[in-house]
Amino acid sequence: MFDFSLFLSSLPRLFAAVPATLELFAAIVIAGLLVGVPTALAGLSSSRLMSNAVKFYIGAFRGTPALVQLFFLYYGFGQFAFIRHSIVWPLLRDPFTCAVIALGLNSGAYTARILMGGLTAVPKGIVEAAEALGLGRLTILTRIKAPIAVRIALPAYANETILNLKATSLASTVTIMELTGTSKLLVSETYAPYEIFVAAGLVYLAMTFIVSHTFRFLEVTVARHTGKDSGVTKTRKPKQHAVLKSEDSGGAHAS
Repeated sequence: MFDFSLFLSSLPRLFAAVPATLELFAAIVIAGLLVGVPTALAGLSSSRLMSNAVKFYIGAFRGTPALVQLFFLYYGFGQFAFIRHSIVWPLLRDPFTCAVIALGLNSGAYTARILMGGLTAVPKGIVEAAEALGLGRLTILTRIKAPIAVRIALPAYANETILNLKATSLASTVTIMELTGTSKLLVSETYAPYEIFVAAGLVYLAMTFIVSHTFRFLEVTVARHTGKDSGVTKTRKPKQHAVLKSEDSGGAHAS
């Protein structure tokens, strides 16, 4: 039988773990962007060495579970003496930093692939027109290609961000007391997994709802501006089509 009193009494402790979850979530998203943006640009470069390296990185991190990557970084590197005596050991032995690195690299692979898809989807005619106007490669990238690519990639990146929020639960496996870690602690104290995990699931659902609707607002805002541009195009095309149709029909009658 579901114990509502236990369900309600567990909510304050679960809400107290939300700041740690959000801190980890923000760090993973930032790390994913810091890794994903330059990786996407390197993957689309003319250098075959760089593009192949990017393909290997994306394939490796997309092809293996994030939990395995986290375990490999947190437990695996500590097996080597030269790493334990190196300057990077203080970072790798810290659970929070290790989780950010592992999950950030995982997010960076997906983010890079999303951005690469958005950049390659930019119409070539727009780029050729900008080149014909004498614009430089950097100007074309930052002022033309990047804004269009962001609009294209925004829905897919919204899904990736929500997945990053849910991936923070993996950090509980390396002793980080975020929402899932706190839930496990409460279960060990109360022996009532059903009530505790239902409460934790509702908290995750609320955070996911906020993140998804934030991106939906961004998508609607972007679509509103895009709709104005497309509206102009749609009003012009029928007129041109009508003129061409009248000219073709007139020519047919004349012949």
